[in-house]
Amino acid sequence: MTQRNIVEAINNALDEEMQRDPRVMVIGLDVGKLGGVFRATSGLLDKHGPQRVVDTPLAEAGIVGASLGLAISGMVPVAEIQFLGFTAQAFHQIGPQLARFRMRSRGRYHCQVTIRAPFGGGISSPEFHSDAVEAQFVQSPGIKVVMPSNAYDAKGLLLEAIRDPDPVLYCEPDRLYRLGRMEVPDGDYTVPLGKADVVRQGDDITLVAWSAAVELCVRAADKLAEEGISATVVDLRTLVPFDVDTVVSAVAKTGRCLVVHEAPLSAGFGAEVVATLAKEAFYDLDAPIDRVTSYDVPYPAGPFEDWYLPSVERVVAAARSTASK
Repeated sequence: MTQRNIVEAINNALDEEMQRDPRVMVIGLDVGKLGGVFRATSGLLDKHGPQRVVDTPLAEAGIVGASLGLAISGMVPVAEIQFLGFTAQAFHQIGPQLARFRMRSRGRYHCQVTIRAPFGGGISSPEFHSDAVEAQFVQSPGIKVVMPSNAYDAKGLLLEAIRDPDPVLYCEPDRLYRLGRMEVPDGDYTVPLGKADVVRQGDDITLVAWSAAVELCVRAADKLAEEGISATVVDLRTLVPFDVDTVVSAVAKTGRCLVVHEAPLSAGFGAEVVATLAKEAFYDLDAPIDRVTSYDVPYPAGPFEDWYLPSVERVVAAARSTASK
């Protein structure tokens, strides 16, 4: 075991997997000499050479398109898009091409591509850098969507994603990159895709979240405990596959649910969670399901993001209201 933060866990996973599998390579803007915009690929160029750590031009569609060609040719590329919001410049390569290639080729070719992309607020970044657009990819059948919230899961989920024969979008919570450390095993281990984690057990309400919103919900649960409200916190870990059973079981136990995410309210993945619970846990619900999200406006400039993003105070207020019904 080594104490690592999330960015160190990601770097360690990439390094170990490149040592284990000579087909694995890293491709993207500034991933080589600079080591990535957040230094997640730092040191990999020196260890594995320029044939396996490839700097590209600023062209997101080219990065994903090249990764598709490399995968068809037998390589296992891990592409970095500097921020998830920049995938707008590559969506035509991700959804209509990468995600569909196994179907289009009638199973002759699988696309073993992992796309890493940091996202989320809390770092006062410029426009497009903080956009939470993960739900757009949930509607692109053929691609899996992974959302780690801590260093242990970051390494285990990344190793699982790289080894998955299908394309995976791996979204990294940039504001948690260096926020604390935890014990992360040295060497090989994986966290399975499609298995949510019950981070905290409670009796009165279930908080469902993913990525950085999990840490937010844990802090909110601490505040709620001071008021005598006991909250379960469920970390989805992956949106595709979606672990329906774990979420339904947790909500059935408490009878109340609050979904928290950074994406805007309308058509965010939280809506899918609510719809699923309305069907699968209807008779276990004691109150309407509520959501705490960002607002249906473009992501604001840095000084206003605290107003825009979900906060501990907003989560506590919504949970208190739901628990009282």
